Amino acid sequence: MSAGVTIRERRPTDVPGLVEMLTLQQPTSGYPMRWPLPFPAEQFVVRPAEERAWVAERDDGAGPVLLGHVAVSRVEGEGLAEFRAAGVEGRLAAVSVLLVDPACRGHGIGGRLLEHAVAAIRADGRRPVLDVAPVHAAALALYRRRGWQEVRRIRPPWLPAHQPDVWLMVLPD
Repeated sequence: MSAGVTIRERRPTDVPGLVEMLTLQQPTSGYPMRWPLPFPAEQFVVRPAEERAWVAERDDGAGPVLLGHVAVSRVEGEGLAEFRAAGVEGRLAAVSVLLVDPACRGHGIGGRLLEHAVAAIRADGRRPVLDVAPVHAAALALYRRRGWQEVRRIRPPWLPAHQPDVWLMVLPD
């Protein structure tokens, strides 16, 4: 399925379709963990710390169809302090809001989006980091297959009490 898939910069007109995709994939992925969100889903997809974002799409003959999304965000404030406490140095940028249409899972779309975000981070001379809830098994497996390493576990205030700590991960050079 990854044949004929293109990755391009996200446009404002993509956001409603990405909110729909987020809604469709949440019951099977558990991402995001709080659902329904306590704020508009558009604010989950497009975040204040975001620097760039991309979508994967394929033309199905009737026009382009969104398949997935990824963003790169600044690492600042408490998040930066947590990575520093884990000994992660250098200029950091986070992979965030990686999601794939449930009908496209297992076809390499998430991996291609992840590679695209990592390449952009490295092209800027920064170090890729991310956080992941271990209950998101498919995401965690993707990161581990790609060489990401856990550096610390944290307990953010939004995390439900019954869930395990979130993992901070870094992609070594």
